[in-house]
Amino acid sequence: MSPRKDGRGAFLPEDFVIPTLVAGPRFRIRPITVSDVVKDYGAVVGSLERLQGRFGPEWGWPDGEFTFEQALIDVAWLQKEGQLRRSFSYVVTTPDEERQLGRIHVAPSDDSAADAVVVFWVRADAEETGLERELETFVREWATTAWPFEVVRFPGRGDTA
Repeated sequence: MSPRKDGRGAFLPEDFVIPTLVAGPRFRIRPITVSDVVKDYGAVVGSLERLQGRFGPEWGWPDGEFTFEQALIDVAWLQKEGQLRRSFSYVVTTPDEERQLGRIHVAPSDDSAADAVVVFWVRADAEETGLERELETFVREWATTAWPFEVVRFPGRGDTA
C-alpha cells in the first residue's frame, strides 16, 4: 500500500485508516478541529517569534498580526483538508488535553523522491522541557510505521526518514 496523488486530491489509498489518537505519558495527539481554536491561538500567539524563525517568510505563517479570526479560518481549513484526505493536521496536547503543546502536519511532498512531508512544532514555553526532542523521536517513527510512507521529508529538521 503506497501513497499516491490522484485526480481527486487525496494522496493516500482510500482504504487507509487515518490515525486519530495517539496517547503517551507526556502528550496526546489527535486531529485538529475548530473546537481547538482557543488553545491553538494561545499556542501560536505565545510562540510567534519562535514560529516565524522556524517557518520564515517563505511560509508566510504566522503573520506578526495573527488574529483570532485568522486562527479560526486556519484551523477550520486544516480540519477540512483532513476530511478531504488532502493533508492531516494534529494538535499535540497534555494528556488531559487542558493545554495545547504544539501541532503536527502530514502532507504530500512536492519532491517526488519522498512520499510525504511532516512538519511539527512545540510552543515556545515548552522548548526547554525536552518535549520537542521526545516529540521528534516519536513523530519520525510514527510517520513510517503508522502511515504508509517509505520516505518522509522533515523540513527544517535536516533529513528524511
